Amino acid sequence: MTPTPPLFILVRPQMGENIGAAARAMLNFGLERMRLVAPRDGWPNPKAVAMASGAAGAVLEHAGVFDDLPAAIGDCDFVFATTARARELTKPIYTPETAMAEARARIAAGQRVAVLFGPERTGLENDDVSRANAIISVPVNPAFPSLNLAQAVLLTGYEFMRQEVGALPVDPGLAGADPASRIEIEKLGDHFEEKLEAAGFFYPPTKAAPMKLNLRNLWSRMPFTRADVQTLHGMLRQITRSQG
Repeated sequence: MTPTPPLFILVRPQMGENIGAAARAMLNFGLERMRLVAPRDGWPNPKAVAMASGAAGAVLEHAGVFDDLPAAIGDCDFVFATTARARELTKPIYTPETAMAEARARIAAGQRVAVLFGPERTGLENDDVSRANAIISVPVNPAFPSLNLAQAVLLTGYEFMRQEVGALPVDPGLAGADPASRIEIEKLGDHFEEKLEAAGFFYPPTKAAPMKLNLRNLWSRMPFTRADVQTLHGMLRQITRSQG
C-alpha cells in the first residue's frame, strides 16, 4: 500500500486568497490532502478557488472542513504544530527539515501525520499547540520572524519532497547543447599548445612541461560544449591568419 502523505491542516484561516495560495504551494510538492478548521469566511470560498488557479483547485475540492481542531486531527497518529513564537509548553522542537524526515519515517511505519498551520494574523494559539506532539519552528531572522500562511506551507512541503528526492546534482546549464568529448578537448589542447609554442609562450624551456600540464588541467575542468570547442579553434585560426 502506498504511504499516505501528511495532512496539512489550516486552523481558522482568514482569507480565501491565502487558502488558495496554500493549495498551490501544496500541489507544487505533490501534496493534496488539505483540511480546514472553521474558516472565517465560510466554505466553499470563491476567492480561494480563484487564487488556486487551475490544477490546485482539486486540492480545495477535496479539502475536509471541520468545526474544531480535535475533530480535524482525530484520526491522526502524530501532529506537528508550526509556530514562530516561544511557548511555555514542553514539546520537541523541529526544523522543517528534521520534522519532515520524522514525518516520512512515521508514515513509512504506517502512521498518519498532520501539520497544523495557524490563522494569518495571530498564528496558532496555545490551545492548538497543546494538541500537537511536536513543534516546527523555522530558523528565521529574529527581528522579523513572521511568515505568511502560503510561505509556511511551501517551506514545509518543499522539505517533505526533498526528503524523497534528496539533493539534486548541480545543473551545468547546458540544456540543448552537446558536451564536448574527451578527444575533442584533447585536440583543442593540442591546438593551443601548437599556437602557444609558436608564439614563444613556453619560456624558459625548463618550465614548459609544468606549464603544459597546467593548461591540460585547465581544459579538463571546463564544461565545454562542442560549440565552445569549435569557437575556440576558430579563434586560434583567425589569430594566426591576422598575424600572418
